[in-house]
Order: sequence, then C-alpha cells, then structure tokens
Amino acid sequence: MKKVAIVQSNYIPWKGYFDMIAAVDEFILYDDMQYTRRDWRNRNQIKTPQGAQWLTVPVIVKGRYFQKIRDTEIDGDDWSSAHWKSLVQNYKRAPYFGEISAWLEPIYLEEKFKYLSKLNRRLIEAVCLYLDIKTVITNSWDYELAEGKSERLADLCRQVAGTRYISGPAAKDYIDEDVFREMGVDLRWFDYEGYPEYRQLWGDFIHGVSVLDLLFNHGKESYSYMRYVTPPKV
Repeated sequence: MKKVAIVQSNYIPWKGYFDMIAAVDEFILYDDMQYTRRDWRNRNQIKTPQGAQWLTVPVIVKGRYFQKIRDTEIDGDDWSSAHWKSLVQNYKRAPYFGEISAWLEPIYLEEKFKYLSKLNRRLIEAVCLYLDIKTVITNSWDYELAEGKSERLADLCRQVAGTRYISGPAAKDYIDEDVFREMGVDLRWFDYEGYPEYRQLWGDFIHGVSVLDLLFNHGKESYSYMRYVTPPKV
C-alpha cells in the first residue's frame, strides 16, 4: 500500500502538518491552487509573553485574477530578518534554541527566496530533515492535472501509484468520495484531535502555533508529542 497526501504549502506549519507528512509515503505540495489571502500559505503563529503572534511573509498579489500559490512572489527581503528577530526574542530561553537555530538561522539570514512556494518548501524540508521524516515530497506540477477537484486529487494518487489517499478533515466539505471509490483509491480522513500538551514558554498552553515552538522547547524529543513522527535513528 502506498499512502499519499496532497496539501498546499504553508509557512512554518504547525505540528499536525508534519504528522501528516510522516503518515504517508509521498506528500505532494499542491501549490497549483489559488493563492488565498489571510490564510496559512504565507503566515503562521508563534508564542510570545503576550500570547500568539502572527509572523507574515509579505507577498505580491496581482489584482483579482487567478494567482497560483507557486507564482506568488515575496515582496522584498526585510521580512526575513524581522521574523528571525521575533524568533530570537521569544525563544532564546527555550532549552533547544541553540540546536535549532544552528540550521534555521542561515535559512532566514543567508538564503534568498523570490517565490513563496520555494520558501515554504525549504523550511518544510529542513524541519523534516531534523525530525528524520523520510517521506518523499514532490510538487503538483511534476504531474498532469485533471479537471475537477476530486478527480484531480484521485488522479494524482493514481499517477504516483498511490492506493490510499489521506485527506485533512476540512476537505469533507468538497471531496466526492465516490470519485475515489471509482478510481480504486482508498480515501481516509486524518485526525488532528487529542494532541498532548508539552512544556512551553509564556503561560497557558497553545496548540495551534508553528512547529518551531515545539522544536525550540523539545528538540529531538518532539516526536513524543506527535503521532506519526518516530524517534530519529541513532
């Protein structure tokens, strides 16, 4: 059985995003979809003494026509140093700040990105490497794209020889389960409920922040607070 997930790229996603990556054999970044404002594509939250705080990557949105995520350009370079400064200010006291910053800081301060998709993929892959997640990550534009929402997803599974499609629960609003059944793809829903709390800085626990919060606080032991990420092999 080959398990596949197809999801738009997010900026420094939360732990559940990486659990989904770890739960499948191939994770397809679905950045041929339309870029949406005020979404997770270009922003996420970290924890601060004042509560959750947004870190937003500025992007160029060209009018009202259909703009793919993969074609969305980052607006300027100043954001990266500002984001890193926020991470330092709020996590420098975390137990694993030094260990994580050793590979994360150069991405923010030394690397340059023109497109949001490339930035997101770079950070996603860096986190996967640290957590020893070996799932194959590809782009939707590596394949032919069929017409129809459900048809396109099911056909992508077939193109990569996937037999089971793992979908986030929010997609229940639009996915046609019959399409997957007719194409011979087993559709399953991912469950994000029941994550345990972990040691955090700054007051009451908050679940939905970036995975960086978990990494800064727990390092390689982060797998203990996730479901499908397994202990790194020594």
